[in-house]
Amino acid sequence: MIFSSFARRAALSAAFILATAASVSASDLKEVKIGVLTDMAGPYSDAVGPGSVLAAQMAVADFIAAEKPAFSASVLSADHGNKPDVATNLARAWFERDSVDMLVDLTNSAVALAGGKIATQYDKVAIVTGAGGTILFNEECSPNVAIWTFSTYALAKSTARAIYKRGGDSWYFITADYAGGHQVERDSAREIEALGGKVLGNSRVPTGLADLSSNLLKAQSSNAKVLGVANFGHDAITTIRQAQEFGLKQTLAGILLFITDIHGAGLDATKDLRLTNSFYWDRNDVSRAWSKRFFDKHKKMPTMDQAGTYSAVLSYLKAVKATGNKNAKDVMAALRKMEISDAFVEKGRLREDGLFMHDYYLWRVKKPSESRYPWDYYELQETVSADDAAFPASESKCKLLQK
Repeated sequence: MIFSSFARRAALSAAFILATAASVSASDLKEVKIGVLTDMAGPYSDAVGPGSVLAAQMAVADFIAAEKPAFSASVLSADHGNKPDVATNLARAWFERDSVDMLVDLTNSAVALAGGKIATQYDKVAIVTGAGGTILFNEECSPNVAIWTFSTYALAKSTARAIYKRGGDSWYFITADYAGGHQVERDSAREIEALGGKVLGNSRVPTGLADLSSNLLKAQSSNAKVLGVANFGHDAITTIRQAQEFGLKQTLAGILLFITDIHGAGLDATKDLRLTNSFYWDRNDVSRAWSKRFFDKHKKMPTMDQAGTYSAVLSYLKAVKATGNKNAKDVMAALRKMEISDAFVEKGRLREDGLFMHDYYLWRVKKPSESRYPWDYYELQETVSADDAAFPASESKCKLLQK
């Protein structure tokens, strides 16, 4: 029988997966390989990219120094270009050719979904630190995948609730016109409306739009009290800067913003903006000490995604050591038993659906006159507990939560 090239490749891949699983279970633990799949030069590269690679390398070095394991560990990295098919091909090559054991970062939900599926196919572990769409731990959950740094649900809910309590009961959104942006807007609107507030309109904008004047005029004429910034990376910076230049008086609410976005836009443009995240370098002594080490190498303070990558890699390596093998089922089980505290998180825990449960923080961006030293940008407004921030298990469609 003559097979098509696709069928032949599928058959060879299936055979490779079975052979690899057998060899891993039968061999001694000697080496662990971490693969950082990230956006190295695109719109999200400041938030992840080379900084995520550095964070993974720091985690490996810190683990080896502290734990002195009997196995070695190394980091590979590649640029997925924000394309799911590229991420899939890179991950497959890593698994088949380079014996990579775990994927991390996986910036943007489409890439994370693709990376999680290929990791599950090869019975490897994927820890998503660069995306947080609810689909990843809801409809498309996998026993091999963890969502570590944030969920869009938690960011949207926490930000909307906190601002509503401070009088922000009417909103207008400027939203990235793709699945991630739509999800963030939906999650925010759900919370606003549940509290009794109103969404008075939105503008769906494409990536890379240079002139937002017409969208900002619509936001202003809506008379909404809050402008929800539901686009990301360089596009969020553009939105914030032009809102300031336009003279908008509305409260700015950043649903998914990073400290590099604030740094890029400047405090004059971002002062008094409210945002929620899961990490700030200057929050406590542990985060400060690690962040200053990171800054010495990267010359920028870490984002929550980069700190999340450090935490994910460090925790994964600890789980491998605890189990004595790299079997995905065993390692994920070990992660779910751990209470995790490090530079990124305090008392974090991994839920059965793969959602990493931890606190979130609502911040107000300081005025330039309030900033005392470089990267002193945030004032804490509120801490949101892990249970209050998390997507309700009772509403989940994930089979792993069904009893």
